[in-house]
Amino acid sequence: MSTTNTGLSRRATLYASFASVAGWAFDLFDLFILLYVASTVGDLIFPVESPTLSLAAVYASFAVSVLLRPAGAAIFGAVADRNGRKQTMVIVLAGVGLSTAAMGAVPTYAAAGIAAPLLFLALRLVQGVFVGGVVAATHTLGTESVGQRWRGLMSGLIGGGGAGIGAALASGVFILVSTIFPGEQFNVWGWRVMFFTGLAAALISFFVLRGVEESPLWKAQQKAPGPKTRFTDLARGGRGGMLVLNLVLVAGAGSQYYLTSGFLPTLLGKVSGVAQSAQGTILLVSSLGVIVAAVAAGELSEHFGRRRTMLVIGSFNLVALPLLVWLITSADPANTGLIMFCASALAFFANAAYAPVLVFLNERYPTALRGRGTAICWNLGFMIGGLMPSFVNLASPELADVPGRLMVFLFVMVLVFIVAGALSPETRGAMNAEETERKALHPAVE
Repeated sequence: MSTTNTGLSRRATLYASFASVAGWAFDLFDLFILLYVASTVGDLIFPVESPTLSLAAVYASFAVSVLLRPAGAAIFGAVADRNGRKQTMVIVLAGVGLSTAAMGAVPTYAAAGIAAPLLFLALRLVQGVFVGGVVAATHTLGTESVGQRWRGLMSGLIGGGGAGIGAALASGVFILVSTIFPGEQFNVWGWRVMFFTGLAAALISFFVLRGVEESPLWKAQQKAPGPKTRFTDLARGGRGGMLVLNLVLVAGAGSQYYLTSGFLPTLLGKVSGVAQSAQGTILLVSSLGVIVAAVAAGELSEHFGRRRTMLVIGSFNLVALPLLVWLITSADPANTGLIMFCASALAFFANAAYAPVLVFLNERYPTALRGRGTAICWNLGFMIGGLMPSFVNLASPELADVPGRLMVFLFVMVLVFIVAGALSPETRGAMNAEETERKALHPAVE
């Protein structure tokens, strides 16, 4: 059987790549489910008089999950660096799937009172820990299992493409479940079925356990280990400034994602008044466009460099993203074609911006710290980004104020992304350089 330049067979490389993409896709699929049922969950579990406060409560539950992601990154990042990427992936995917499905069994506020939102929030906390751990595995196994030529593409395919696939799956499931449980039936059973479908992530963990090989770079590092690494090493040895800069960059990238793809269901529904039957189709089409955008931007970063690719796309987004939000919210809700085009463009360019971020973080850290470094920076940065929709809602006294606030938040966070990218070094090829150095120092272990 032919092999790649990582030492894995082509079949093993494809399996590892598929597991990373599918793992991250189903992980985000589980998160997206809440976005699609936000209004229903708000009415049934977080009932308040103000519609904006109800939405803010639901997004706060989303933010609570995001807040626990760094804890999961610290816990499972250490597991990924010490015990391997594969073992970590099996544990965290099973945890995410089971905790998501359990949310579908939460009683309504009318049935259980205050216990309903408390139980829902507790499950979101558990989910957040496992989601934080997923990054330590999916965001390292795939890029470490392919050669340098394909790492940019793999970065886009996992980070942005996986998100697009997850969103597309969530859109497809939403369309299907809405058809099976129309109208009031969705408020009774449909939203619960949406959460039950989260078990798909748990099923992926069994595929990983049976069919995926461990990362070749991690295995090679275990044969010739250096000094024992600790969590504090992320900020020691001159890495403190690098850590802060990485976090700011990812915060800017994550904000672009959450304020566009993450906020789009609410922007189309409660804010713009687009018919529910059209929302699913618009979200599905925009999610498919995300996959193309992320893969293309990731591949471009392999030719032009991570830094330059992020700066060019970020500079374009500084003007384009606020403008597209204005076009969506100013359009006639019945003009589905225009809204679909603008929504797809919004998701396309926002997700293209952060496509190279995954491999950029991989290349910033050595193999012994890569799981922790990538997971901590990704999750802390996206934690900040995940809070942005809640801030937009809280800063908007009325639904009519949401578009203007959203445009301001987008402009500021894209600017943060550009500044952090400008201050960051080029990293393309750093993983290869580390491997070459390891082989030169320890030729006997090859």
